Amino acid sequence: MSYLSEIWSRATEQLPAPDQWVVWATAAVALVVVCFRPTWRVSRHVVTIAHEGAHAVAALITGRRLSGIRLHSDTSGLTLSYGKPRGFGMILTALAGYIGPGLVGLGAAFMLRQGYGVGLLWLLIVVLALMLLQIRNWFGLLSILVSAVVLVAVSWFASTEWQTAVAYLVTWFLLIGAPRPVIELQASRRRGKARTSDADMLAGLTPFPGLFWVGVFMVVTVGALVLGSWWIGLWSIEDLPRF
Repeated sequence: MSYLSEIWSRATEQLPAPDQWVVWATAAVALVVVCFRPTWRVSRHVVTIAHEGAHAVAALITGRRLSGIRLHSDTSGLTLSYGKPRGFGMILTALAGYIGPGLVGLGAAFMLRQGYGVGLLWLLIVVLALMLLQIRNWFGLLSILVSAVVLVAVSWFASTEWQTAVAYLVTWFLLIGAPRPVIELQASRRRGKARTSDADMLAGLTPFPGLFWVGVFMVVTVGALVLGSWWIGLWSIEDLPRF
């Protein structure tokens, strides 16, 4: 019980914002990780976890029955749910995947803005633990466990300064990384290799074509990046040019 009390105390403690150089440094590291192909190949698994987790949450809140999540070594994933094959629930479930990482990053940025960097790490651990219950393949199990162990190690053993830095790094990675899969999706669609993508599924469920939904994904993820950047202090409204 004392461990739970200690975790709760750490998670609910409001901490002051880090020095501005920490914000800039973590943003720069996240940008390099996303833009550099070898690091992106590995780190993209984190985006896939957020993508499939968003599908799962959307399915549950719209009354669909979740039957499992699979994460694959090629960074693809699959979330299976049962319910009506058409209608609002299916549309929201299909829509949630590509916008999920950006919205998770935006929520993380809001928590950082409130001073809950350590709380963010523990909340992510809880989310991973819940996802673990729905994982249906060995690679997915490994991905979730590795991510959770890293976060637990940082949250329990690292200093407050390092915990805050990691929280900022994770947030920046989600915000900066969210648009890239959308770009990759459209590149695959252009080559005719993504006929069963979320965008094409939405095209079959609505009157709008797949390209429209790719545009929606991009607007939401870029919007989350801009708003999240402002929230965690990379720039403030006073820094914007005046005309």
